[in-house]
Order: sequence, then structure tokens, then C-alpha cells
Amino acid sequence: MTVHFIGAGPGAPDLLTLRGRDLIAACPVCLYAGSLVPEGVLAHCPPGARIVNTAPLSLDEIIAGIAAAHAEGKDVARLHSGDLSVWSAMGEQLRRLRALGIPFTVTPGVPSFSAAAAALEAELTLPGLAQTVVLTRTPGRASAMPEREKLAAFAATGAVLAIHLSIHLLDKVVAELAPHYGADCPVAIVWRASWPDQRIVRATLATLDAAVGTEMERTAIILVGRTLGAADFDESRLYAADYDRRYRPVGAEPRFPEAS
Repeated sequence: MTVHFIGAGPGAPDLLTLRGRDLIAACPVCLYAGSLVPEGVLAHCPPGARIVNTAPLSLDEIIAGIAAAHAEGKDVARLHSGDLSVWSAMGEQLRRLRALGIPFTVTPGVPSFSAAAAALEAELTLPGLAQTVVLTRTPGRASAMPEREKLAAFAATGAVLAIHLSIHLLDKVVAELAPHYGADCPVAIVWRASWPDQRIVRATLATLDAAVGTEMERTAIILVGRTLGAADFDESRLYAADYDRRYRPVGAEPRFPEAS
């Protein structure tokens, strides 16, 4: 018996890896975070599967359900939204499963910031403007932020920020970022990226408050940075005609002659 932790993606049921889909189809028990995982993903569960929405359950109750399936010898698909590497509460579950000797696997999923960037038709890292994306959030009731991880500290680098779980603190976010990025810095907010009711607001730090109005639902990502909507940026050297590459040697003495 194995517990398969699966990143169920940002919302669209078809933004799911083939591995994740196949594991869901093979597990007679499925635990899913019902507040964020779309029901369409559950269509991959096998007939007669035991499907449990863990949104109203405590950690103890979730682990008890997994332990019960383990005792029955039944594999479990444990679904979390987005990707499991950030803000998934997977770590605390794995720690308990290790203590209980229950085996598990981890399958990544499409992260929400990636779905938001796709909705904006944006490459977040553009030559000459920004080459770093910071995934972060503001403090919340569930998790405090370490003192060194202030928004202003990240903003001072000029990196593109993908700010999660913070739409309800939009005024605070703008106040911390504006001194570093400037009032004219582009901002985009994507609500429920990849869901049918996805919404997008594009603005600047100066105009964001008026552009957003009363749209303050929590399932949103705030993207801030000079690459958003940029048209004036350098082209990558990767495809330049005079750029010597392993698979496209250039010149009399290419860097990778064995590939020529």
C-alpha cells in the first residue's frame, strides 16, 4: 500500500500530469482538498472509489483515514491543488507517515503562478529586465513569515514577484512595493487561474486599487515586475545566428566540435 501525493494543478481538470492521472485511476481511495481541487479531476477515480473531501478535516483525521486505508492494503491518491512544493501542507503529513512507516510517493503538479503567467501570455524572465521570479506571500493566520522574508527585501532585488494568498492585504502589498519598483511598475492580478471563471486585472502599482475595486476573493495571485506586458527588452542570445551552441556549431573553432 502506498500514499500517492499528487499535485492536481491550478484548477483546469486537464492541467494534470499523465502520471498524476494514472495514479488517481489506480487508487481505490482518494483524499482531496475540496476547497481548491476541481471535481473534474475526480472523474479519473476508478468506479467505486472511496472519495473523501479533506477540507473540513483536521490533520489527525486525515492521517487516521490514511492509516485505515493502509490497514486495508488500499493505495491512496492524496490530491492537493497546484504543485506540492509550496504551501501545500504536505510536509507535516509526510512527517507523520514516516513515523508510522507508511510508504508514499510525490508527483508534481502545474503551479498556480505558472497558470497565471500563461493566462497573461507572459514570460516572466526577459533578458535585460528580470531573470528571477520570487514565489512569496504575506503573513497569515496559518503561517507566519520569517522576519527576513519581507516583501520589501525581495522588491529591493528588482525580481518579479508572484505573491500568493495576499489579495486581502492588497493595500499593504502596494505600500511595501511602490518605493522599490516605482508607482508605474506593471501589476497583474489573476483570480482562479485556469478555472472557467478566471478573471484578470492589469494595472500599475499606482492604479491597482482603482482597477481592482471590490474584487477581493482569496484565490488570486498578484504578479509584480517590469516584464509584465513589456515590449522593449533584449533578445536572448540562445537563438542568435552567431551564438555557438552544442547543436549548432558556429565558426572555424566551435566550442563543441564533436557536435558538428
